[in-house]
Amino acid sequence: MGMDPLGARSQFVDIQTLPTWQQQLDNDGEEKRLVRSHSMLSQSFPSPFPYRPDINRKIILFVGDIALLNCTAVVNTSNESLNDKNPTSDSIHQLAGPELRDELLKLKGCRTGEAKLTKGFNLAARFIIHTVGPKYKAKYRTAAESSLYSCYRNIMQLAAEQSMASVGFCVVTTIKRGYPPEDATHIALRTVRRFLENHGNSIETVVFAVSDTEESVFKKLLPLYYPRSEGEEKACLPLIPADIGNSEGEPVVPERRIRITEKPGSIEDECEEDSLELDLGQVGTHAFARMEGDVDKQRKLILQGQMSEAAMQKQHQRNYGRWLCRARAEDLSDIAALKALYQTGVDICGRTVMVVVGRNIPVTLIDLEKALLYFIHVMDHITVKEYVMVYFHTLTGEHNHLDTDFLKKLYDIVDVKYKKNLMAFYFVHPTFRSKVSTWFFTTFSVSGMKEKVRYLDNLQQLFTCIKPEQLDIPPFVLEYDARVNGPYHHSEASGL
Repeated sequence: MGMDPLGARSQFVDIQTLPTWQQQLDNDGEEKRLVRSHSMLSQSFPSPFPYRPDINRKIILFVGDIALLNCTAVVNTSNESLNDKNPTSDSIHQLAGPELRDELLKLKGCRTGEAKLTKGFNLAARFIIHTVGPKYKAKYRTAAESSLYSCYRNIMQLAAEQSMASVGFCVVTTIKRGYPPEDATHIALRTVRRFLENHGNSIETVVFAVSDTEESVFKKLLPLYYPRSEGEEKACLPLIPADIGNSEGEPVVPERRIRITEKPGSIEDECEEDSLELDLGQVGTHAFARMEGDVDKQRKLILQGQMSEAAMQKQHQRNYGRWLCRARAEDLSDIAALKALYQTGVDICGRTVMVVVGRNIPVTLIDLEKALLYFIHVMDHITVKEYVMVYFHTLTGEHNHLDTDFLKKLYDIVDVKYKKNLMAFYFVHPTFRSKVSTWFFTTFSVSGMKEKVRYLDNLQQLFTCIKPEQLDIPPFVLEYDARVNGPYHHSEASGL
């Protein structure tokens, strides 16, 4: 490998010569196939990651050695002592030369989630940004997600503050730290996307440098966050996860927000490791039974005037916080895969619409506690604002009906905002088997719920409250409705 007179390495990859993500569209042919298969969603609700060719032109997916890139800065992933042995680090050290090691000793380490800057020495890159990714334990998923977000966010921030034109990312999460590659890639891509949207004007290029094995996950997930056409945006919409973080892409931990406002002096995070073990113990396997006992006990105390309403609310909120922590920590992908609960567009008042598909709830086969955790996980950030629910009762059987007890517990556990911000509950096709309707009436006769329920015999009625293009309706529901109520006619849409 020759040196030119200035001591800079002559063998490097010039990022200007690499195709951008937007340019990679034509070579993929992938997109055409995707769009055809999802044509049913063609008038779908807006994506949280819309097609932005200006951003796509800044993105490069590069399969190869990050140490060769001539970005303003390349990212090195390491451990807290900054002396980790991993393929990325080894390559950067080998090409940067021994001065890098000496420089790192002066830095006195780096905490997980932080980013530190050194010169690039003999690399083609002027700088190296060093970061430390989290160790992953499923139990502390929330903490790991927040740390990984911080890695990407802090690197982007450093790049912007130092007016860097380009930054080359390695995959921050190394194999031995155990972070599931797909989960990690979701966080990486969405954090970088949000940063470029909100603060990224000065950054011209972001390169994701990946190995052959990492390439497939990036190719699969890049279109979700950086769709390269309106067709790709629509096709990828159903694949975007339920939880996409806040406007910066940061994982949201509501518990922490509440705490900070309560007493600014000390931020205790219910989801931190130490207190977690303790709290999770209290939400054990028989949590439901105990929960009920607690609620009854509290009611008694209130009746006897020994416990104030406020204290009760605080206890309830703490309890809900524990459930939320558990919901965030547990792997709920099997429940998510049922597609029984998902977010779709907005109603005519602009409120978020959540859909429940009764037929997709295999009550006898699922772990009801997990179902409850999934419900909390998905609904927690939705219920902060006004929302409506649509329940498709279509073609359900006895085995799809959650028992009254379960629903009462759910109602008791969830935070007060769930009830306050629920504006309407649309019960679609209630006449499907009359005995079921009685099941529903008895179940949802909770006070404060009755007046929110609307029974709708056909989709036509639903479409007066929620426009059809804002709803993602399962095909079997559409077919059933057309069979029983006749096909739906767009009265005003015909002129379009």
